[in-house]
Amino acid sequence: MAAALSADTIARVKATVPALAEHGVEITQAMYARLFQDDHIKALFNHANQSTGAQPKALAGAVLAYAQNIDNLGVVLPVVERIAQKHIGYNILAEHYPFVATALLGAIKDVLGDAATDEILAAWGEAYWFLADILIDREAKIRAQIETVDGGWTGWRDFVVAEKIRESAVITSFVLRPKDGGPVIPHKPGQYLTFRFDSPEVAGEKRNYSISAGPNDRSYRISVKREDLGAASRYLHDQIQVGDVLQATPPAGDFFLADQPARPVVLLSGGVGLTPMVSMVEHIAKQHPELEVHFVHGALNSDVHALDGHVRALDGHVRALAKDHGGVTVTTFYSDPLQGDRVGESHDIDGLITLDWLKANTPFADADFYLCGPKPFLRAFVNGLTGAGVPADRVHYEIFGPTDEAIAA
Repeated sequence: MAAALSADTIARVKATVPALAEHGVEITQAMYARLFQDDHIKALFNHANQSTGAQPKALAGAVLAYAQNIDNLGVVLPVVERIAQKHIGYNILAEHYPFVATALLGAIKDVLGDAATDEILAAWGEAYWFLADILIDREAKIRAQIETVDGGWTGWRDFVVAEKIRESAVITSFVLRPKDGGPVIPHKPGQYLTFRFDSPEVAGEKRNYSISAGPNDRSYRISVKREDLGAASRYLHDQIQVGDVLQATPPAGDFFLADQPARPVVLLSGGVGLTPMVSMVEHIAKQHPELEVHFVHGALNSDVHALDGHVRALDGHVRALAKDHGGVTVTTFYSDPLQGDRVGESHDIDGLITLDWLKANTPFADADFYLCGPKPFLRAFVNGLTGAGVPADRVHYEIFGPTDEAIAA
């Protein structure tokens, strides 16, 4: 258990809030520049988020929030689980934390100059290790839990591509089975796998992809959107074939369906954000056929809408099992339908999903909401739902991007 922070440390860290608000991104950029001088440490990171500036910006926001709330850690600690899960995926170990401490304190000194007194640096050192110790402890517990489950593993494991399925013009699914022939740990519906790529085209790159199939002990499926500027997604779509080997760490993530759902569920997704939802629907079909579920998905049109037939088939399966006592309702919106797209055939409704539609057509006041999609989609609906009175603890969401990126207002 991390030792409590001293009153002097809290006061000194809070005193740096104005400087962090003005220079935070500059500090985190300098921190990463220091870290990446070590090739071993550099290899731990997702460099796509570095090249766009998303990760330094997100981390700067997280550091500022930590400083602002260091005397009210109840605001900060809920983020710990999400960060710890990401660290499991990227195989971040306790031995890596001192490198970050040295880089962060050095960056603060570089950017703030004489304003970063010895007392300020000592306070930030204490504050860093307070949070780091919490993360290290949590990550150790997650790894220990994974190792006790049949099919569990730590670090990187080889998986053979057993199937490659073109789902739409932009989304392809890959079914993966362990090269060693052993079982896999059943994931929690909504979790992701983290992949490490060693091919020259994407050497050293790491990516998270949501698992798009229900939990089982034999295989995983991921469904990947091809991004024109995404090196890893282009590599998977264009180069990886059946029989090829990919490396992955165990399933991770704090976005998943409750083991025993206590209330109706609304699954709300946009674009490729439907992938973790399909995992949830498959699980519900097998384990909770009596549960009332509304799966609401938004896509541009039929050309980019993946897995629709699969989801609707599951809907029928659930209804057959549940009869009149529950089932899944699937509603698809097309915001830019093609000439051949027809309401009632390819999709259900023209236009965008709206809060008013959700209020009128889902168990709005009683449901747990699970959201995944582009960041503007998440910001609109996370803030819209909570603003409309849905308790924050019933609004769950997954971010396709840096862990520390803020969504809720």
